[in-house]
Amino acid sequence: MPAPVRVLSLAGATVQVFAEVPLACRAVADRIAQVTRSALDTRGRAILGLATGSTPIPVYARLIELHRAGELSFANVTTYNLDEYYPISPLDSNSYRSFMYKHLFGQIDLPPNRAHLLDGSIPEAFAAEQAAAYDRWIAADGGLDLQLLGLGRNGHIGFNEPSDLPVAEALALGTRLTHLDPITRADAAKDFGGEDKVIPRALTLGVAPILAARTILIAAFGPNKADAVARSLTGPTTARVPGSLLQTVPGKVTWYLDEASAKGL
Repeated sequence: MPAPVRVLSLAGATVQVFAEVPLACRAVADRIAQVTRSALDTRGRAILGLATGSTPIPVYARLIELHRAGELSFANVTTYNLDEYYPISPLDSNSYRSFMYKHLFGQIDLPPNRAHLLDGSIPEAFAAEQAAAYDRWIAADGGLDLQLLGLGRNGHIGFNEPSDLPVAEALALGTRLTHLDPITRADAAKDFGGEDKVIPRALTLGVAPILAARTILIAAFGPNKADAVARSLTGPTTARVPGSLLQTVPGKVTWYLDEASAKGL
């Protein structure tokens, strides 16, 4: 596993800073593989919470490499993805189902019926019912062994966007349909061909099931993430910075940063 150039302990979390992003992504993938193997050895199955976006792509490439080398099987793994745009067809190239099939699921031995994603094509009248069922499925599987997260430029985790909720209410948020923050929509503009074309809502795993994961890995790279990283790790716990809510589960969280994203620490 690649070694960080420095390791910090902040807000109850371990913070690993790497000289290069590819090394950090390899370290994230190796940790996922380690947790997966441990769960398989202990319980015969592993439950993983997965993320999308540009940051996880090299992480998934490394997991595929380990699988092809015969060092990691997903045959007894179950996955739950963090979020999905709403409404969107699963066949749409911007859907997270398409993303996951392209970057991971289509290249490993994960059984299709164990790859769970929120359905962006479900009628809106049933969106809340689907969200509640998603939380029940995770609980019935014994909770997440690991949750992989990215961090939005506004501090969001999943599509749990900044809000004025009291902290206690924010921590209790379950999976739900939500509106995307303007910063999130601006950052997604390149994928949709313009900010006005970005789907303005999404289904997201809630803060509560995220924080209930036994291990949480969060990766954030580049100078545009430095402010959100610093506010999440050194600022107050507040729903205005959803990443700061990770401070409430000390001992569970490992941050993977590069020098640019860590410059505010």
